[in-house]
Amino acid sequence: MRWNFWSKKKPLDNDPFLKTYTIWLSELREVCEQNFDAPEQARLRIREMQVEWKQAFDDTILSEINRDGLESRAFRLLTCEDHEWLSWLDDLAFWKPGWRPVVDEEDS
Repeated sequence: MRWNFWSKKKPLDNDPFLKTYTIWLSELREVCEQNFDAPEQARLRIREMQVEWKQAFDDTILSEINRDGLESRAFRLLTCEDHEWLSWLDDLAFWKPGWRPVVDEEDS
């Protein structure tokens, strides 16, 4: 009998080294806080993180709803003016899991 260990795929759910949504969110916040006085440096790292999120999503490690949550935050952080940067960093609700952008009447 020959064992073929490489043919079986290990279930991703049991891998203790996979990042959870809260870890991705914490890393995003940490990058922003470490660069609170240098928003452009943080923005470069956020763009790199977006590539990581896409890969995790493509590998079915990150769910669509969680990716959307991260991307919504990234959009705000990438498009805000430098003087708005600290406002986003200080907004505690912005960093809570489940945060969703407020839709203004103008947006709809």
